[in-house]
Order: sequence, then structure tokens, then C-alpha cells
Amino acid sequence: MSRAEMDALGWDVCDIILVTGDAYIDHPSFGMALIGRALEAQGFRVGIIAQPDWTSAEPFRALGRPALFFGVTAGNMDSMINRYTADRKIRSDDAYTPHGEAGKRPDRAVTVYAQRAREAYPDANIVIGSIEASLRRIAHYDYWSDKVRRSVLPDSKADLLIFGSAERAIIDLAHRLAAGEAIENIRDLRGTAFMVKRGWKPAEDWVEQDSTDLDRPGRIDPHPDPYAMEPQQTASAPNADGSMPVRIVPAAERVAARKAQRAKTVIRLPAFEQVKDDAVLYAHTSRVFHLESNPGNARALVQGHGERDVWLNPPPVPLTTEEMDWVFDQPYARAPHPVYGDAHIPAWEMIRFSINIMRGCFGGCTFCSITEHEGRIIQSRSHESILKEIEEIRDKIPEFRGHITDLGGPTANMYRMACKDPKIESSCRRLSCVYPGICENLNTDHSSLIELYRKARRIPGVKKITIGSGLRYDLAVRSPEYVKELVTHHVSGLLKIAPEHTEENTLSKMMKPGIGTYDKFKRLFDKFSKEAGKKQHLVPYFIAAHPGTTDEDMLNLALWLKANDFRPDQVQTFTPTPLAMATAMYHTRRNPLRKVGRDSEIVETARSGVQRKLHKALLRYHDPAGHELIREYLHSIGRDDLIGNGPHHLVPRAAPARLQRAGLKPRGNDFVHAITPNGRGKPATPPAAKAGGRSAQKAPPKAQTARNAPRNKQGRPR
Repeated sequence: MSRAEMDALGWDVCDIILVTGDAYIDHPSFGMALIGRALEAQGFRVGIIAQPDWTSAEPFRALGRPALFFGVTAGNMDSMINRYTADRKIRSDDAYTPHGEAGKRPDRAVTVYAQRAREAYPDANIVIGSIEASLRRIAHYDYWSDKVRRSVLPDSKADLLIFGSAERAIIDLAHRLAAGEAIENIRDLRGTAFMVKRGWKPAEDWVEQDSTDLDRPGRIDPHPDPYAMEPQQTASAPNADGSMPVRIVPAAERVAARKAQRAKTVIRLPAFEQVKDDAVLYAHTSRVFHLESNPGNARALVQGHGERDVWLNPPPVPLTTEEMDWVFDQPYARAPHPVYGDAHIPAWEMIRFSINIMRGCFGGCTFCSITEHEGRIIQSRSHESILKEIEEIRDKIPEFRGHITDLGGPTANMYRMACKDPKIESSCRRLSCVYPGICENLNTDHSSLIELYRKARRIPGVKKITIGSGLRYDLAVRSPEYVKELVTHHVSGLLKIAPEHTEENTLSKMMKPGIGTYDKFKRLFDKFSKEAGKKQHLVPYFIAAHPGTTDEDMLNLALWLKANDFRPDQVQTFTPTPLAMATAMYHTRRNPLRKVGRDSEIVETARSGVQRKLHKALLRYHDPAGHELIREYLHSIGRDDLIGNGPHHLVPRAAPARLQRAGLKPRGNDFVHAITPNGRGKPATPPAAKAGGRSAQKAPPKAQTARNAPRNKQGRPR
């Protein structure tokens, strides 16, 4: 990270300099450490410039000009999501910065850093990557500016963009550049994107196909015709009328021909200039983009930007278990760089005793960006590699007290799950393996994960292992043995799961299972918790204002939460992230999960600030801050029956104006302070009592009921 460190290593120059918007933490959960160690293991000298001052090019000259390239990223998060809330308000902290200090990275950090690196060394190669570059590799709707923006490539002026998990591509790139190959000639790496002249092709035999020819009703690829005929390619003479003999083409031959043709076909998406003003074309582009995401059958994509094209090669080939082990077995220090001293870095403290056991997610949730970045195919580490990492934590981190806080990844329980047939997997074009139901070809066996848990618990020095990653409960119910293992040994009171909603109207736009699956899992969870003699609870996560969600849907969710005695504190309002399918719904009001046309389904979405606040208030129905908004809504739809102070009402009646001015609100037949220092409502004397009115008379003692019982800090009866 400094010239002094280079001198100590005897380096006169770095081969590769990685620029990141995060503090540099040498741990495999942080992208720069993972990529840096992988390149180091290949013999390259790697420098890190972490959170540079972007107002000048000088910090980008700190380590000199790299011999091969600058690798530029925003960090582990998209810089706009990192800095802004779902309401477009600036966050007060940054978990990836020492002491959680905000403002240490610019908006659209990949673009700004790349421009500054170019300013520092105009002739250096610039390669951009990370989740920010992945999600912005084509024209995309940007929530924070409320418009469709160009690909990050032309704005950053980078030579190459690497999307997805980058190890394979970046290692190949480094070796080819070291061998003297020019970066502008490296056009065949999977998982890369670059700018080319309009109409450029890798070779003359490549075919360009317009995306609007593909998005027809039914299958994207037509079913093969078993009776298809073609001229017989033999030396036999033609028929008397001059026609050639025909033969039935074998199915294997037709499949091979189609695969060969697909490998040299590029799909032209509508240009940036078209999608920025045409909602239907934007939704169509999103649909085609996601259908071309399987590494086994994806074709190259191209999208016009002015006089040039953004060319996207097919997604990277997933890493094998051996390759995953190699990446995670590098000699990480498992600590922040010493330059930070004892600084408090929230993101590091959250994951320092957790272990990543896999990558990817085949759930296909439309609001999530994991699929666009890591892909649908699960990449898992071996038991041996994972157990070795637990032992390293035990032996190398003095603060370790025996508690491993997670064995997970994007999900807790997709470890080693895959399609039963590799041939089917390579040709599949489903957007999700688990929606609308779990695919019959998906192996949902949890036995390897159960065995891993048991092995990990037996390691000397390990006292407890809890699962912190979100659980995919529709898979878990397929294995009661797994649920029992999890509940008995790996839940410390609370377990996170994500139903996201209760209403089918919304769940169908999310591609999430119905709430009945949650109920089934809860029965198993409660059963095995009771058998283990533990009092444990589920912590369900829900999303407000998701595309397709009506006000009525949110009201029904609020009533379900109240009926089940859930009072969510930390809730999520839908944030449109670049490239996600739900973002396409939000921006276009069309549903790209189906064929998109001028007359296709309209997806109503909460866009105004007031409606989004209402949806969030309904999700937090118990919070007094949203009661007035909820009361106004309920009154407007004729549901005043839900307003009152009884146990079956959603929100309480409003206090009279004179009591509100005194800071009081109704609770049963008493009045209590709305806000008190200890967070509890404190019985107060109504103002009339001070004047000697009738309410000053001593009331008879009340029966102890749920309404007037003593309450805890959450306002619930004790």
C-alpha cells in the first residue's frame, strides 16, 4: 500500500495496482484481497490503493505506473447503494471505512477512479470490475438520477470491463499482457466487455441476430422438428427434376449444429438511445439479457452507444471445487492492513469469524443482484478447505473465543446443490430453479451440508457455530433432518429468513414461494426447537413498495404481521438496483418475466414518496411515527374498523388535539406519554384532572387485562 512497503519487498514497480473504494482488509470476503492474493499466487507484484482522494490524480501516482494495468473497483458494494438510502437520503456512515466514517468514496466510484487513474498515467491500461461495474455493464436504469444511463464503459474510458467473479478472467488477462499482448487485441475472454466500432465482429463467420426477433411468444429456441429434412450431402446425382435427395437429420447432428451456430452468434440489443426513451424496449432488453445468462448456452451481446458498440462476451465459466479451494486457501492475513491501527471497521467486525462456503444463487429473486454478478450455478468449496479455514481462525486470531458466526454465502443452504444432469444444466433457460416450484431436475440434498456442520463442531477449540446467512426455507423443508440439525445446534435464539411478502400478487413479481411454505418451515422450526429444549424465534424479513405491490397488498401484509405478533424493526423499502428485473418493472411498469409488448401486463408500482412511506408505515404498523399516515389511508378506503385501541385494531385512534399538544396519546382508558426517556409509556393525569373536573375523581381499580397490563419496552403486555 506504500512505496516503503515496495522498497522492503525489493520492488521497483508493481505489475498490477488495484484501486478500491473500501478500506483494505486482507480477508477473502473482501474482493480486493481475494483478487490480489490470486494474482500474487500467479507471480505478479500487486499494489493496493484504498479509498484514495478522488479530487486529484496525485493519490493514484502513489505506487507509480503499473507495468500491466490498473484494476479499478468501487468496493464490495455499488457506491450509490453504499451512500444513499432507499429514500435517496445520504447515509450517516459507511461500514467499509475506518470508524464507519461516511464520504470516503465518490458517487459512481468506478467511473471517477478510472478517470483519475487515466489522468495520472494516460498510457496505462485501465480495467474495471466489481459489482458496480457488473451491474452497469449495459445501459441501465439509475434510481438515484431517475434516468437510464449509459454503460459504465464509455463513461469510465476503461479498456476492459470484467464482470462476475473475476479470478479466471483477470489471471488470464494478466498473463497475456505480461507476454506482450496488447489489451485492445484481447477480445476472447469470457466475462469481459469492451468498446468496439459499430459492426465489429471477432471473425467473418459470426452472425448478428436482432433481439426483437427472439422475444416471441413461447420458447426462445423452437422445439426441434423430428421430421426436418435437408438436401443430402453426398455425391449422388440429383433427381430427374433437378432436386436433390433428402434425408432425415439425426437429432444429435441438429443439436451439434445449433450449438456451433450459437457459439458464433451475437445478439444485438436495442441501443442506449432507444431504451433510454422507450419503456417497452427497456423491459424487452432486460428480458433478453437475463435469458442469456447461463454460461452453458449464453450468446454474446452487443448494444450500441452512439457511433460505437458495447460488446459483452458470454458469462464466465464457474469455478470448480478445486479452483474455489485454491482461491480461498491463499495466505490471507485475515485482518485490516496495519496502516489502520486499531480503527473500528464495522464490515470487518461483522464477518471476521464467518466463513464463505459457496458462491452463486439459483433463486432468481427479481430484486436481488446476486444472480447478475455471481450467476445461478453454485460454486462450492470442499469440506477440507472450509475446516482448514476454521483452524486458521482459531490459531491466528487472538480475539477468537470459539464462536464461528457463519458458514454460508449468498444463502445458507444451497451448498453443493446443482442440476442432476450437466447436459440439462448447460441448456436450461429458466430464470429460477425454485420458482414457480422447485425444478424436478434440481438436487436438493442437504446431506453434505449436514456432514460439514458436524465435522466443524468437532474441531477442538470451536465452542459454537451459528448460521448468519439467510436461509432458503423452501429448500430446507425438503430435508427435515437438515432443519433439525440447524435448529438443534446452529441457532442462537434467532434465525433470519426472508418471506419478503404474503400476497401472491407481489410474490409472483419477486419470484418467491407462497407464504404457505413459510408456515410449513415454521412448524418444523418450532417442533425441533421444542425437542431441543430451546426457546427460539424466526426473524422474517419483508420488503415494502416492491413493484407490483398495491396498497391493499401492504395492508394485508400488515394484518398478517399483527395476527402473528411480528413487529419488524429493521425493514427494507425496495431499492431499484441496476440490471435487476424488478428494477425493469419499477422503471417501465412492464413485466419482463413474460413476453414484453406494447399491450403486455402493466405492473403498478409505488413510486411517489408518499406512497412508498405508506407502504413502509404499514410494514411497521406498530411504530407511532406512521400511525397518522395509516389512519388517513384506512379512512380513505372505508376501513375505519381497523382504527381503535382494541387488540384487533391495526392502529390506535388519534388523541384529541389538546392531548397531542401535551405530548399524550390514548392507550385503552388511560393517557400515556407518547415518548419517554426509557421508551415506555408512563401513565399521566389527563389535563382535566388538574382543573378539578370529573376525571379527577378516583376511578375504581381495573381488572388486569391485556389492554391495561404492564408493558415491556416493545409495548407488549408482560
